[in-house]
Amino acid sequence: MMITAETPVKFDRRKQKDDTLFQLYKNILTPRMIEEKMLLLLRQGRIAKWFSGIGQEAISVGVATALNQDEFILPMHRNLGIFTTRGIPMNRLFSQFQGKPSGFTQGRDRSFHFGSQEYHIVGMISHLGPQLGVADGIALGNKLRQDKKVTVVFSGDGGASEGDFHESINTAAVWDLPVIFIVENNGYGLSTPSNEQFKCKSFADKAIGYGIEGISIDGNNVLKVYETIKNLAESIRENPRPVLVECVTFRMRGHEEASGTKYVPKELFDVWGRKDPVNTFEKFLIDEGVLTEDIIEKLRAEIKHDIEAGLEQTFAETLPPPDTKKELAEMYMPCDIADTSHQSGSKTSKRMIDAISDGMRLAMRKHDNLVLMGQDIADYGGVFKITDGFVEEFGKGRVRNTPLCESAILGTGFGLSINKHKAMVEMQFADFVTEGMTQIINNLAKSHYRWGQNADVVVRMPTGAGVAAGPFHSQSNEAWFFKTPGLKIAYPAFPSDAKGLLLASFEDPNPVMFFEHKGLYRSIDEEILDEYYTIPFGKARLIKEGTAVTIVTYGLGVHWAIELLNAHPEISADLIDLRTLAPLDVDAIFTSVKKTGRAFILHEDTLTGGIGGELSALITEHCFSYLDAPVMREGSLDTPVPMNADLEINFLPKKRFKEKLMKLLSY
Repeated sequence: MMITAETPVKFDRRKQKDDTLFQLYKNILTPRMIEEKMLLLLRQGRIAKWFSGIGQEAISVGVATALNQDEFILPMHRNLGIFTTRGIPMNRLFSQFQGKPSGFTQGRDRSFHFGSQEYHIVGMISHLGPQLGVADGIALGNKLRQDKKVTVVFSGDGGASEGDFHESINTAAVWDLPVIFIVENNGYGLSTPSNEQFKCKSFADKAIGYGIEGISIDGNNVLKVYETIKNLAESIRENPRPVLVECVTFRMRGHEEASGTKYVPKELFDVWGRKDPVNTFEKFLIDEGVLTEDIIEKLRAEIKHDIEAGLEQTFAETLPPPDTKKELAEMYMPCDIADTSHQSGSKTSKRMIDAISDGMRLAMRKHDNLVLMGQDIADYGGVFKITDGFVEEFGKGRVRNTPLCESAILGTGFGLSINKHKAMVEMQFADFVTEGMTQIINNLAKSHYRWGQNADVVVRMPTGAGVAAGPFHSQSNEAWFFKTPGLKIAYPAFPSDAKGLLLASFEDPNPVMFFEHKGLYRSIDEEILDEYYTIPFGKARLIKEGTAVTIVTYGLGVHWAIELLNAHPEISADLIDLRTLAPLDVDAIFTSVKKTGRAFILHEDTLTGGIGGELSALITEHCFSYLDAPVMREGSLDTPVPMNADLEINFLPKKRFKEKLMKLLSY
């Protein structure tokens, strides 16, 4: 049946006990009374912003009541009922809304932009759609452990227009993940009505295209929502699969209070007002003899008391002065990784590609909760054959081919981390990472700072030019991530460093962008340890020592510098291979520059906006009195990477590096 504004709310208690019905009523009344208080406080100027879910409470409450307490829910900003039904103390919720220390983000984020392992909730980010991919990861973790749990994730009808909606449902369908996708169809995405968002009559119809089940229900009927989700969850726990559930409802207030509702026809408020989920359910329970006026009055008094007590605690809570040291320290989950690269043991000559493959194999053996994901990485072994043979040893559960959907898979990596797994996501080429920037920049990088949830995800990035692959398979894009707090970045130049840093990346509980230069995969080899070893981040490698100039570089730039210095033994230079860009070994740079008095920075990335500018500024600021010449830098031309080999050589900075270095030495 097509659910519309004219469809009456019809309750059918079936075999539900009075206790269950009363609990549902209490659960739906609580967020309504909190909202009424919040709106009053908003008018009084005591809170700054509010996203109202009035009229939609039945969905949140029905879902949260139907699930087990240890099953994850990923809500949106109109799902207050999920948080209250899960039993989060009111003072903590109010402190979160007020940016107080007792909130879940310590004032670093607002409203429902937080998660809680204790309550098995993962709150939204403002980009909405990426939550669905995170739910995939949580569900995948459940499926791999065979623990018979279901995950529920929310989207609005507006958010369902985002690409992440498609990517995530498609991935869940292909992998048969135990996840319920709930679309709260309230008729508007902010002010944009449904007929300007999509052409389908029902979101349940969209499920057909993904080969999954789709159901459309009355989102104002808390009993229907509860029974539907409860039955689905019981079925999915035994038979893991995704299901799309459309809950048809209406938003009775503005997108947020400041936006108003002038764009909504007034008659809709009249029609949907008669379908109010709290009032209609209350009347039904009175008719059923479950509620009386005395019971309602007593329950309202109890809830009001809890609200006032929680607000009193929150308003009495003082804000501590900002602590810069604390803010910086809490960007990352603490970890201490030892340098074990100098241990004794057998060594074998390996190319960089072999060292990376060896490192991943050893990591998979050590961490049985590590999952590898990427396009064509399973039976095919990846386009560079780095994971060749992995399926035979570790199975397709842990070595997973993915659909072409970088964002959903990066989100899946984050979800796996939330669900106590480690994840590796391979970008087939670093260029393709643009499809998943929101997940990296706004989920992986910020989650620990925002609500203490680490992102134990390694993103492998085959990068770089020099192989005539053209503008979409050759970019050096490490600078995009260098400026993003919360990410760690490795960029090794040698096989030994590649293996040690990669193994350290899997030990590190924080998100790591691991750059691997394609031009170095098979062009260099080195005697490296066969055993497991780690190299800590933030420790540069001094390749050569000299007195006349400091050359700072990484990746392929290291080999350009070695080639030049070998051809010109008269140049006495410190050659520093950074190895990791975040954290950055500034001490090694400053110590060298103070000794030599000259600094040259070389990188393959385009000159403008490359990290050389930041390094130059650091050196100038901290070593100015030691400099005998201006800091110089060289990078690739400020153009896309050309495919033609001669044009590519001209694009790259190798030749210009020599000319400018000689200029610096003669300054």
